[in-house]
Amino acid sequence: MSLQKEVYDLFDEQLAHWELARKNFAALDSVQLKTFNFDDFKVCVQFNPGRMASSGAKVDAKTIAQRKCFLCGANRPAEQNGIDYSDFVILINPFPIFKRHLTIPRREHVDQHIRPYFQDMLSLAKDLPDFVLFYNGPKCGASAPDHMHFQAGNKDFLPIVEELPRLKAKKSVLLSDKNGVEMVRFDNYLRTVYGLESDNKDALVAVFNEFFDKLQAGQSEEPMMNVLCVFEENKWKVYIIVRKAFRPWQYTAEGDKNLMVSPATVEVGGMFITPVPEHFERITKEDVEDIMSQLTLKF
Repeated sequence: MSLQKEVYDLFDEQLAHWELARKNFAALDSVQLKTFNFDDFKVCVQFNPGRMASSGAKVDAKTIAQRKCFLCGANRPAEQNGIDYSDFVILINPFPIFKRHLTIPRREHVDQHIRPYFQDMLSLAKDLPDFVLFYNGPKCGASAPDHMHFQAGNKDFLPIVEELPRLKAKKSVLLSDKNGVEMVRFDNYLRTVYGLESDNKDALVAVFNEFFDKLQAGQSEEPMMNVLCVFEENKWKVYIIVRKAFRPWQYTAEGDKNLMVSPATVEVGGMFITPVPEHFERITKEDVEDIMSQLTLKF
C-alpha cells in the first residue's frame, strides 16, 4: 500500500471515530473566503474560528516551558492515531485549514529546526504527491517551536503552489543552475520567493544547505524562513520565503487597526487566516500588501 493511500485511510478512520476532528473538518464547508486580485496572482482571506488557538498562541520561552507539548506522543489525545514514517509520525490536524491537513512531528522532543531534516521533507513530498509539505520556522508561525514538525495539505489549496510554476517565465530571475539544481528568485509577487527545482535529491539538499548557511551567516539561531515543497513532474519544487518579522504591527494594534493575522507558511503562501469575524470583514487589500512588506525580506 502506498503511503498516500495509508494517509487517506487514516483520514477515514479518524473522522469516523474522533468527534472533535470530524466536527472541525466538517466546519470547513462553511468557512467564509474572500479574494484580493493582484493582476496575475491573488491572495485569499479565510475566516476560520477554529484557528483561534493557533493564531493567538503565545510562543515565548516562558509559556513554552510551562505547557505540555501537544505534539509529544504522551500528551496527544487518546483518539489520535498516526502512521509511522521513519522518525516521524503522520497525524491528521484536528484544527484544520486544508480539507486534508496533516501534522508530521518527530517522535522525540527536539527543537524546530529544518536543516537536519530537509531531506525528510523531500522524502515525504515524494511519497505524498497530492500534498504540499510545509515548514514554519520557530519564529515564523510555528505554534510548537520546541518540537520539530512539518505540516502538509492538499496542494490545490494554496495559491502559491499553482501560481509560481505559471509565473516562472514572467516573474523569476535565474540565480544558478548547477549540479542539476535550478535556483530562481521570484520578484514582484508581494514577497520575494526563492525556488529550487531538481530531480536529484542529494544535490538539492546540498544547495538548500548552502543557501541556509549563507542566510545564517554564523549566527546561532535559525534564519527566519517558511519552506514549501511539492513533488511533481518527477522532480521536487521547493519554495523558500525569507522572513524578517514574526507578526505585523496590526496584530497588537488597538481598536479598528487590530487584525488577528499571525502569518505562517499558509499566509505567505497566499491564504490569510483570521479567526475573528470582524477582522475578516475589515481586512483590505492594502492591509495584505502592508503585512507582506513587514514580514518578508529580499536576500
